[in-house]
Amino acid sequence: MNPTDVAQATLPAATPGVSFYELFIHASLTVQVVMVALFLASIWSWAIIVEKLFAFRKARLEADLFEQTFWSGQSLDELYNQLSRAPTISMAALFVAAMREWKRSVEGNIRAMGGIQMRVEKVMDVTISREMERLDRRLLFLATVGSTAPFVGLFGTVWGIMVSFQAIAVSKNTNLAVVAPGIAEALFATAIGLVAAIPAVVFYNKFSADSAAISQRLEAFADEFSAIVSRQIDVRS
Repeated sequence: MNPTDVAQATLPAATPGVSFYELFIHASLTVQVVMVALFLASIWSWAIIVEKLFAFRKARLEADLFEQTFWSGQSLDELYNQLSRAPTISMAALFVAAMREWKRSVEGNIRAMGGIQMRVEKVMDVTISREMERLDRRLLFLATVGSTAPFVGLFGTVWGIMVSFQAIAVSKNTNLAVVAPGIAEALFATAIGLVAAIPAVVFYNKFSADSAAISQRLEAFADEFSAIVSRQIDVRS
């Protein structure tokens, strides 16, 4: 007999792979619902991640461009007229809101100049809160998915294993070929939970850090602009 034929005869027969679709189809209804929920949560998480990547990048670029223009020596009135014609975000929105309140107060011939600075600072605080709320919108969903998706997937796994053990008890067959498919279907739910949770946690931490950095930049600019307003008040007094 050919030695090659003998060697091939001693090798275990290759088992056909099981696709994800087959794991989903053969799972119990409860596990299927868990898988679908986690899959939809993962898709929505990635949609939020992509949207926030562009949003934070745009906010940083807008802030960089505005700071270059603001400190270039251009007249604040000209810069305000230029920016107020179109919607603004980030630091430009903060400047427009502060300048609008300043112009309203000065053109209104308000005698109490000390109150102008307080109103400008209040407007800037409100604008910062509004801008950060816009940037942080839907980040809570990422945090929720990151913290709960593994447990939801674990619930699907536990339920699938329970169903598999019940099937084993009914068939009274503990052969690995009978047990393995049910266990694989159950563990697939945990795998989907981890696939949904890991990107959500990673990008939530990244966006939280980006949000804190932008908030600090806005607050720093608000302090600098408040100092400019204070000097203008002293000149007019």
